[in-house]
Amino acid sequence: MITVAEALARVFALVSALPTERVALGDAHGRVLARDVIAQRDQPPFPASAMDGYAVDGAEAVPGAGFKIIGESRAGDRFDGAVTPGTAVRIFTGAPVPPGADRVIIQEDVTRMGDQITLGSDLDTASYVRPAGNDFAKGHRITAGRRLSAHDIGLIAAMNVPEVTVHRRPVVAIMATGDELVNVGETPGPDQIIASNSLAIKAILESEGAETRLLPIARDRRDSLELGFRLAAGADMIVTTGGASVGDHDLVGPVAEALGMDLSFYKIAMRPGKPLLVGTLKDTPLFGLPGNPVSGLVCAHIFLRPALRVMTGLPAAPLPEITLPLGAPVTQNGPRLHYMRARIENGAIFADPRQDSSLMSVLADANALLIRPIKDPARKAGEMVQAIHL
Repeated sequence: MITVAEALARVFALVSALPTERVALGDAHGRVLARDVIAQRDQPPFPASAMDGYAVDGAEAVPGAGFKIIGESRAGDRFDGAVTPGTAVRIFTGAPVPPGADRVIIQEDVTRMGDQITLGSDLDTASYVRPAGNDFAKGHRITAGRRLSAHDIGLIAAMNVPEVTVHRRPVVAIMATGDELVNVGETPGPDQIIASNSLAIKAILESEGAETRLLPIARDRRDSLELGFRLAAGADMIVTTGGASVGDHDLVGPVAEALGMDLSFYKIAMRPGKPLLVGTLKDTPLFGLPGNPVSGLVCAHIFLRPALRVMTGLPAAPLPEITLPLGAPVTQNGPRLHYMRARIENGAIFADPRQDSSLMSVLADANALLIRPIKDPARKAGEMVQAIHL
């Protein structure tokens, strides 16, 4: 068995960033930027009012001063003129501040009668003018290598950039294997169960930006598995669930080897998830996940998510870890790195007392994986530990 760190290093050796493509900005959320984005204009493109009020020459804005209103400026329809001594322009939030004005007196500080205003005795001292380019200037750059958030999309739209260059989404073929499986919604036989792993793995991979193809369930026969691998042709990654161990009916490894798989590693010193098969099949990364539900999903988090991040254009790195105090004691760990299902509550982390790798209900209730190093001693409540937030 190899360590998790060595296994991750070997996984990263098998994957690389996919080619780039140009996409409409509205389709770019969650994609990784492959080319810098450069603003085409200032924002705001003109000095703009931050409040509703009256635009005046700030040098004249003293308590009790009077002004004649000579026009109005609102968003999308500026005042076509200039403020001169003794005059003011009614202005609204976001509207262009006219030439000759450098201050907006908020309407709460003004008394108006017809086209005349008088400033109050206790004026707000703020200018309430946003300078041109206050948010960003023409030429402002968003650098490549970042996953675009909803906020990034809004910023790029304000920069007036309608398309961006991003890395292509990885296409992942997912194949559940086993005679015992039926698809969700079907009626299982007396010895069968629902193929739940593939749908959960599909959701995990799509959360990392992948496009997924769910293949038909492959039965525990060589011809069925061979057909499944043929159907996976053209994918950027192949993921199988089940059949990756060494039992008489675990045929994923032998069939993949017969089809030309180059094996990178098999078995990791971790729990859950020891029997993980990783290699390449005709240059396509192949991940044979354990069939045990929790084992397969933990492996998907620890290995598939970082691999996909590389393929989408992000740096090669494990999932980020956080440091938290234990909310309750834990016993000594054994000879494998243990990812314990846990919950973060009130700033502390609590390991679930049930850690059997068949219990999906426990994983569904967890929001973190508590990391227990190999042969880690018993820990008391309050001791600091590492975890992965799910």
